[in-house]
Amino acid sequence: MTGRFLSLEGGEGAGKSTQVRALADALEARGIRTLVTREPGGSEGAEAIRALLMQGDVQRWSPHTEALLFAAARADHVEKTIRPAIGAGVWVICDRYLDSSRAYQGVAGGIDDAAVLALHAFGSRGLLPDRTFVLELPPEEGARRAAGRDGAGADRFAMRGDDFHIAVAAAFDRFAAAEPDRFRRIDATRPPETVTAALLDGLADLLP
Repeated sequence: MTGRFLSLEGGEGAGKSTQVRALADALEARGIRTLVTREPGGSEGAEAIRALLMQGDVQRWSPHTEALLFAAARADHVEKTIRPAIGAGVWVICDRYLDSSRAYQGVAGGIDDAAVLALHAFGSRGLLPDRTFVLELPPEEGARRAAGRDGAGADRFAMRGDDFHIAVAAAFDRFAAAEPDRFRRIDATRPPETVTAALLDGLADLLP
């Protein structure tokens, strides 16, 4: 079986981590081998960089420094985890990927999209997912959900202001409109099982 690469994107509290696991379970039930991973992270080197990126004061890093750190983490993740799994016929499901950098550091952080894409072309050799799902949720609802996470303090990105998260949501909306072949929009206000079913529907053309 040919390996595939899927990513789930969206703002804070949209349910990406929950749906990554649910989608993996649904695909495994169909006899498809899966690997669940995340960004930043997903390899030993990338997880070390994750600790730098996710902890500390909101202003710990500038958007340009964040973009470089994310690109470095992603390069290691792609080389050590994603490409080998795809090559082995596994379906890789990633909780965030390049489009989060484009939205968070690019649009909301004020960095030109071409610069973010250039870093990706160099570090990760331009690898893009076969399908990217954007879990759409009003930013205010996402903030409410994120604040209610059990035992998890807010990270540096969740703590940013409303204007930042509105810009992130607008960025994902723009990306999805510009690349309809790769992106699928998913209404994340619905019950989790309905969202998972919508994800499967969005893979109909890729499923064996």
